[in-house]
Amino acid sequence: MHTITTIIALLIVLGVVVFIHELGHFLAARWAGVRVDVFSIGFGPAIIKWHDRRGTVWKIAALPLGGYVSIYGQEDMFNRKKYAELPKEKKVGHYLSAPAWKQFIIIAAGVFMNFMLAWGIYSAIFMFKPRTVQLPVVAQVIRGSTAFNAGVKSGDVIVKIDNKNITNWGELVIAKELAASHPARVVIARGDKMINMEFEPATRWGLVADGSKTEFRKKGFFGAIYAGARETYYQSKTLLVVLKQIITGDRSAKQLGSFITIAQVSGQALANGFFALLSIIALLSVNLGVINLLPLPVLDGGYLLILIIEGATRKKLGGKGMDIVIVCGWIFLAFVFALTMWNDLARVFGL
Repeated sequence: MHTITTIIALLIVLGVVVFIHELGHFLAARWAGVRVDVFSIGFGPAIIKWHDRRGTVWKIAALPLGGYVSIYGQEDMFNRKKYAELPKEKKVGHYLSAPAWKQFIIIAAGVFMNFMLAWGIYSAIFMFKPRTVQLPVVAQVIRGSTAFNAGVKSGDVIVKIDNKNITNWGELVIAKELAASHPARVVIARGDKMINMEFEPATRWGLVADGSKTEFRKKGFFGAIYAGARETYYQSKTLLVVLKQIITGDRSAKQLGSFITIAQVSGQALANGFFALLSIIALLSVNLGVINLLPLPVLDGGYLLILIIEGATRKKLGGKGMDIVIVCGWIFLAFVFALTMWNDLARVFGL
């Protein structure tokens, strides 16, 4: 039953996040007058497929670990000679028939939809789910830890981290992650006194929350909208900081996970209830949005960067050099996929 729950949760989470991302590309292309040939959830042979009135093939494929939209002519982005040689009737609905600013919107729309999905989910959670918030009160400080060496004591309340107000333990965890690579300025309340401290860079501070210090909180509409936007922003920023730390060596790349990790986390969330599953969908949507914005070839961010460069230089990129860049991008993604799979397999089987 646990395995079935995990598989169902993975399909739900990936299905929603991928569908919303690809729907962004699809809607933007339709708006720009560009033809969409295929809208697929999953890869490989189709299990179910149908055609809409505009000729787009919609399908659910056998391997549901992603998805794509096939936009007519997008593969000619770096082969404009081929586009120029097309007869006039073949250029109708072609990707390159749209002006560059519309091409930019088509590419950016997937990421935009991912952030909008996360914002909407986080806002709904803040609005509709009554929350018992863990207050940032310290129950225990691990001896010899960063917090212990800074002088934190049991009963202290974390008030600020790097000038950001801390109102609950979740905000503390996020702020701690963001401060992992630099000395953190921390303000604590000890009785009636406010004490300024500086924590040495560390991914673990050695703080244990006081589980008895909680507070019931519920947000109204505008408060939930703001909190949802803030949560989306901080989750995005946290991922960027983590990626930067991995690149600089401040954090181990072994923390990266593949779809196996997503499946396990999603399964646990589904078992914990509807709102927990929504939270995982929102988090994965943020992660997909941020990763796709990275300026790497074959990712949306790479294509957006190319459009920006072309707009700034008034020159169209292409040729064998660009082909090599794209191939290198695919090789890099294959390496990351292999690394994350190895990390998960090593963790699962104790390799």
